Amino acid sequence: MERKEFLQSILALTAMGTLSSFKNFTDALPSQGKKMPVLFTAHGNPMDIPVSRSERAFWQKLYDLGITLQKSHEVKAALVVSAHWCTKGTFVNISPEQKQIYDYYGFPEEYYKVYYKAKGSPDIAREVKKIVPSVSETTDWGLDHGAWPMLMHLFPDANIPVFQLSIDYYAKPEYHYELGKQLKSLRNKGVLIIGSGALIHNLQLAGQKMRKNDMTLYGWEAEYDAWLKQQINARNFANLINYQNSHKLGKLAAPTPDHYVPLLYSLGLTDSSDEIKYFYEAEPTIPAFSERSFIIG
Repeated sequence: MERKEFLQSILALTAMGTLSSFKNFTDALPSQGKKMPVLFTAHGNPMDIPVSRSERAFWQKLYDLGITLQKSHEVKAALVVSAHWCTKGTFVNISPEQKQIYDYYGFPEEYYKVYYKAKGSPDIAREVKKIVPSVSETTDWGLDHGAWPMLMHLFPDANIPVFQLSIDYYAKPEYHYELGKQLKSLRNKGVLIIGSGALIHNLQLAGQKMRKNDMTLYGWEAEYDAWLKQQINARNFANLINYQNSHKLGKLAAPTPDHYVPLLYSLGLTDSSDEIKYFYEAEPTIPAFSERSFIIG
């Protein structure tokens, strides 16, 4: 509502002459300063990129979630912590334009003709630097395939400005969790923060089966996924931070940190009063992989 329209409405209510009328009017206004939820989501695999929502249940879930989010919150920008931007040190992309990065290789031509044209949010991106001075600003990135394939279903109109925060590949898990905690204030400024990765992601093991056209699971994925869900539900975040040692399958499920640590940002952003709901927890479509995804708040 524009300021002029608001004032005209107030004058109309004054003519009504009752405080109760004013209360009824203000109760109907869009909520301002409402705390934004946080997401942890899978982003599929490159093979899924040209697949439609009608063929891919996960894409449909993201689409439905995006509609719900925009109805219930004023989303000013999205910040994505993607598994596919790994750096030495932590960087935030302050570019007003977001180039689309096709950081997958050897696929048919149509995989490189899928477009997502979202804008950046330099002002909000710079807030990250103000909150955490050790973060470096850069324009030398865009939206990689940990971001745009997921976003083109979550926000298909590309109407939400978006920017990425890189993962310091060499930092300890505690660093990522604590950095997430430091960014909590952005939730009160209309920023939707998204950890985009996979709770289980062993590309080597997946490839061993997929090269033989075998898409069956190994079997241990269900055991580890159930344990992860149990830890999340119980808020045993210490076990999730110490994932390499707190379960016998931890190192097998996440032999490299890139896809797992986006989870730690989402957990760090969690308040004790936040509810955690899973919006996708179907059995994975490829071995040594997980698409468990949830919303916080």
